[in-house]
Amino acid sequence: MKYKIEIKVAVPRHVFIEKMDSIENLKHWQEGLLKASPITAVQGEAGSKMKLRYKMNNREIEMVEEIISIKLPESMTAEYTTRGVKNIQHNTFVDNADGTTTWIADNEFIFSSLALKVMGFLMPKAFKKQSYKYMEAFKNFAENGTSLVEEA
Repeated sequence: MKYKIEIKVAVPRHVFIEKMDSIENLKHWQEGLLKASPITAVQGEAGSKMKLRYKMNNREIEMVEEIISIKLPESMTAEYTTRGVKNIQHNTFVDNADGTTTWIADNEFIFSSLALKVMGFLMPKAFKKQSYKYMEAFKNFAENGTSLVEEA
């Protein structure tokens, strides 16, 4: 299953990248993120890996992010792997003349089981909706400082 989505964020690209390229900032815009743990010593380079743990629908999901290619500030491709699913996401960051940034995400989901393949076939809008939800949360964080982390 493949799809493309995009969102315009009202910050210059250098600010966009600064906010996105931070492990500490993930918790502010990735709903359900419990923990982000580097696997490789060096982060932010092709081949670097990180373990991500999320709570989704009352269950915990663990996935591994591997940076496939990184050409910031223009683009980054990452592969996210969890049980039965691989998501390859190619992100392009366009520096617009009006001082905004357009984030274009090309997603490809590869399912390893028949049940997951059927789910992907029957529910493609759910995957797209979830991807866009993360993009909107990042937009709110980058533009307004709105965090998903509840203050104690």
